[in-house]
Amino acid sequence: MNKTFVSADDVAKRAGVSRSAVSRTFTPGASVSEETRQRVMQAAEALGYHVNQLARGLMRSESGIVCLVVSEMDTPYRARLVRALTHELQLAGKISMLINTDRSDGSVDTALRQTLHYRADASILLSGLPDKAITKLCLDSGQRIVLINRDDEIEGPFRINLDDGVAARVAVSAFLRAGCRRLAFANSAVGTPSLMAREQGFVAAARDFGLDVTVVRHGNTVYESGRTIGRTLFSGLEPPDAVFCVNDLMAFGLMDAARHEFGRRIPDDLCVVGFDDIEQSGWSSYALTTFTQPVDEIVRNSIVWLVNGDGAASSRSASLHAPLIWRKTIRGAHRNG
Repeated sequence: MNKTFVSADDVAKRAGVSRSAVSRTFTPGASVSEETRQRVMQAAEALGYHVNQLARGLMRSESGIVCLVVSEMDTPYRARLVRALTHELQLAGKISMLINTDRSDGSVDTALRQTLHYRADASILLSGLPDKAITKLCLDSGQRIVLINRDDEIEGPFRINLDDGVAARVAVSAFLRAGCRRLAFANSAVGTPSLMAREQGFVAAARDFGLDVTVVRHGNTVYESGRTIGRTLFSGLEPPDAVFCVNDLMAFGLMDAARHEFGRRIPDDLCVVGFDDIEQSGWSSYALTTFTQPVDEIVRNSIVWLVNGDGAASSRSASLHAPLIWRKTIRGAHRNG
């Protein structure tokens, strides 16, 4: 059956009041008598009427829609972040529009242009791929933008990044205290700003101690890429005794290759550090020492900026700390910090 939406005019006719009385009834703080309110509410319930908040918002040039532009949504860290963002946006009275993108710039650009068609108030970019020109297009169209782990220098968005350089120095120091000297970095070939910042920071920190780093990049930031990199590293004449992996999934693959294909004992023969602190990193099969993503802080900073406006933040950027969670993949004393 085809069913048409019940309009405010329909409610007004049934309640025997004006259309403006219906509008005032459903507008918080508007003046309307209790008798009129009761008649309108009874008529609305009988007809199954719901306020068209989208149309009402567009009249105020506000749709209440916040787009989340996401890639790799099936990875544990990204899924956790999306879940937290959508929950807090809902509590803030916003409507989340989730746009799932692949690893194609064209796909991401198209998704961002869609946010303009739906008159979204804001977009949160969880992907490192969209071109800066597309971000500027959204800004020029009146959207508020939150960029998570991107290096855009465009004026206007609110940028949230992690202090990857600090994390890299902590990782190098942890390896050195464990007696490691042959360092390697396992990265994907995606090349997003946050991933490259971790790699560059680790190489620079090791160089300060007079050490070179073997860098291997392969595929996406997934388990199989880590396993492939593990095979590459441990097939060489001088395999590393410590590896910093750009995320936990790749660390798991590298650890499994090292242990099951090359007989490396962790942490006796090999120390490993990951990044993200996903749930699986605490499983006994891995017990991975890793940097934890400050998801709660990322979400809080995003929501405050989007809901409260420019005055809610002293700057247009936030650099957040990623603490190292000590488990069992580095030799020596373990401590949280």
